Amino acid sequence: MKRFAMMLIAPLVLAACDPQAVADKALRRTAEQVVQPVLAQELPGNLADAATRCILDAANQGEINGLARDIGVEAGTLTKQNIRIIAERPAAGACFAANGVPPLKPL
Repeated sequence: MKRFAMMLIAPLVLAACDPQAVADKALRRTAEQVVQPVLAQELPGNLADAATRCILDAANQGEINGLARDIGVEAGTLTKQNIRIIAERPAAGACFAANGVPPLKPL
């Protein structure tokens, strides 16, 4: 009986998923895989993870798209510069402060 009920409910749950939200989440995870190694060169583990979240929260969708394009290659100068530009925003700075992340060093 439970199995039958789950089979009836599963399509409804899946239909409720917003495809754009799923795509945005996947893109954000991809950008995270680009940003985190850059920050890990400067910050220890937990701080690099927190800083990555702060930067992605402060980035707009176009910036996240741009960061995600570097997946699978070492981040270049432009990507590192874009990460620093986002990190200098007030929203990122406030998030850094709230999470005990020191300001990033200039390039």
